[in-house]
Amino acid sequence: MAAVVDTLRLTAEDALGLVKRREISPAELHAAYLDAIGERDGELHAYLRTCEQPSGESIPIALKDVISTKGVETTAGSKILSGYVPVFDATVAARCKAAGLTLLGKTNTDEFAMGSSTENSAWGPSRNPWDPTLVPGGSGGGTSAAVSAGLAPWGLGSDTGGSIKQPSALCGNVGLRPTYGTVSRYGVVAFASSLDQVGPVAKTVRDVALLYSIIAGRDPLDSTTVELPEPVELPAGERLDGLRIGVPKQIESLAAIEMGVRSAFEHALELARDLGAELGECDLPTSYRYGMPCYYLIAPAEASSNLARYDGARFGPRSEAATYREMVERTRDEGFGPEPKRRIMLGTYALSAGYFDAFYGQAQKVRTLLIQEHREALSRFDVIATPTSPTVAFPLGDKAADPLAMYACDLLTIPSCLAGLPGLSIPCGLSDGLPVGLQLLGAQFGENTLFRAGQVLEQAIGFDTVPERLR
Repeated sequence: MAAVVDTLRLTAEDALGLVKRREISPAELHAAYLDAIGERDGELHAYLRTCEQPSGESIPIALKDVISTKGVETTAGSKILSGYVPVFDATVAARCKAAGLTLLGKTNTDEFAMGSSTENSAWGPSRNPWDPTLVPGGSGGGTSAAVSAGLAPWGLGSDTGGSIKQPSALCGNVGLRPTYGTVSRYGVVAFASSLDQVGPVAKTVRDVALLYSIIAGRDPLDSTTVELPEPVELPAGERLDGLRIGVPKQIESLAAIEMGVRSAFEHALELARDLGAELGECDLPTSYRYGMPCYYLIAPAEASSNLARYDGARFGPRSEAATYREMVERTRDEGFGPEPKRRIMLGTYALSAGYFDAFYGQAQKVRTLLIQEHREALSRFDVIATPTSPTVAFPLGDKAADPLAMYACDLLTIPSCLAGLPGLSIPCGLSDGLPVGLQLLGAQFGENTLFRAGQVLEQAIGFDTVPERLR
């Protein structure tokens, strides 16, 4: 019989304390979360599968289903990987296991992490714990919904253009997209290799910092990784004295930002000023004018290359046919959903002879300008602040028929992803009863600065992370 645990309010740090003080065993804690999943996940569909037997001596963790887990099916939300059971752990999964964390389950995701609503999963959409008629964001909506609904104390997602930060904002969680190269991508199902990063999702900034400290650092199996220049620090401040916060002047004129989101964002800025921060204006014109089209050339181009490996010969199910070519064509047609197909075609076109320089080559030049813009802004400011998402959670199906409207959900998260910079989303208030996210962007390897700023603001805002309908 599992001990009575309020998983809705239990932070990862608190759970670790309970286990360390032997007030609860890892098995009892694991069972308490499984009970919560059994009670609440029927309407949310945050999980694709759960793990019944805990194998560690610490607290549970949920992993997005793009992270390979030895002996546990990993599908990336796609039929083309149905039945694929890895024989190895991704480096981040192995590091969690080495830290004693127990795998609670694999969470739902847009297929191959391509989406902003978790409606593109081949196994059906996840739903928002604040209102199950609404999306939880994407592509990591399953992880964010699980943390928000008390179905996991923390989890790992992946972020290519906003897939950790945006669902964290829509579900009222804290989410970190780390500096590119600080977390290994080995064993993570690839979408766009120059953009993909794994990062933590949790209820508090301290939880996020703690999980980041577990997964970060150089990995010999991923040549793009580096050692952290300084150890990860758990934040504990009360003031922001001397912190310089830059606010892009383009934010004021972006019509896509809802009034309620804008109001919560401005209130957060006023709090920051009251806490001693110095606010100023920065200029990121290329980022907000060309960031989204730049991303939707680079990411699909890399996706078309990465997803070429799914041919029916090596991974997942195979569609039978008379010839090898017909088998590959049929397997890919039946195995991929509409969104991966759309991005594969976009990317293949952008890389094709006669168009490479005009599209992919130009996009890489724009990316260089974005990097330079952010570097210049962050030479004058410690942190850049924006809303995380231009809107709060929207109804399921609301943008499904309009890909451009769906892509615009990542308008504010994409530029810093292209620049390879760390970004932290914290909840900063409500709009029409739904969470609003504040995005804090830092310089390369600036996670500790983000943690310090985020934790102080988190304490001042006092946001209740438990969805009102579940209190």
